Amino acid sequence: MSTLLDLFSLRILGWSYQQTMDEDLVIESLQKAIGLRQPPEGMIHHTDRGGQYASKKYRAILRRASMRQSMSAADNCCDNAFMESCFGTIKTELPLEDYATDSEAIRELGSYVNYYSVERLHSSLGYVTPCEFETFSTTNQYTQK
Repeated sequence: MSTLLDLFSLRILGWSYQQTMDEDLVIESLQKAIGLRQPPEGMIHHTDRGGQYASKKYRAILRRASMRQSMSAADNCCDNAFMESCFGTIKTELPLEDYATDSEAIRELGSYVNYYSVERLHSSLGYVTPCEFETFSTTNQYTQK
């Protein structure tokens, strides 16, 4: 599973599932996130140092979207703490099981991603959901600059 997280609202913007951890997996997540957000020029996109994120194809998509890439320092998991926390939450809250089919896995993961962004209260957001936080922030013109 690959996910892209908005660090301001903690909303999962793009995700994908495949049997292998190759560039196509992370590219699908990136394309979904770009499609959802249409990020402004200069948006910073942070990842770990996985080879998938350093691929020519992945970086070309970032360039076309006018996004700047930031990568974690080597051997420093704290640089990507928000994603590590998100995955920790997913592993804790989503029962680990072998799915009979990829379709079943995609359905279950999609359901959880929706729950995480639309229904799950986040203490770091004042006990509102990421989607509520975004709505509140937009309504009140409270944005991170």
